Amino acid sequence: MSAAATVCAALGLAATAAQLDALDRYLALLRRWNSTYNLTAVRDPEQMLTQHLADCLAVVKPLAQRLPAGRVLDVGSGGGLPGVVLAVMGWDVSCVDTVGKKAAFIRQVAAELRLAKLHAVHSRVEQWRAPAFDLITSRAFASLADFVTLTGSHLKPGGCWMAMKGRLPEDEIAALPADIEVFHVEQLAVPGLDAQRCLVWMRKR
Repeated sequence: MSAAATVCAALGLAATAAQLDALDRYLALLRRWNSTYNLTAVRDPEQMLTQHLADCLAVVKPLAQRLPAGRVLDVGSGGGLPGVVLAVMGWDVSCVDTVGKKAAFIRQVAAELRLAKLHAVHSRVEQWRAPAFDLITSRAFASLADFVTLTGSHLKPGGCWMAMKGRLPEDEIAALPADIEVFHVEQLAVPGLDAQRCLVWMRKR
């Protein structure tokens, strides 16, 4: 069983053979490009599998329950986490990053894996112009207050934010603007990872 297949099985995800192949190839590309482009501080292949691929796949089921399909904006995407993983699993994803080489890597991934629904954008998100999105996510972008403030113009009416966090960021939640509400916090179990993970779901009041 491949690395991606093992993780998907542990998470109870029904992934196709093509999706599993794409996830494995993405992980291989991330390892290869990381040696030159410094896409992530994680170097060990096993840790990459757990801390990156498994961590991002853990959000697929919760996201599918709220947004089975639609347009997703991944802010501060870095090496494409979680954006590339979500695009492989079926969403239309735009990955925005201020670092050109990271956007170039995501473009290369989209080309090599033939992911028509994966888009790379080299820009500051607050300066970028695009049609609004159903959902905006980030993994290690900023505080919750900065996240919603910088990206608010990109959210569709009725859309929501999904912030990937470690421990529950109570101080960050307390500092949110008054017009933003946290409507759900979801604890995640990441296969092989002995650390707390949660999703903070937010929307405009």
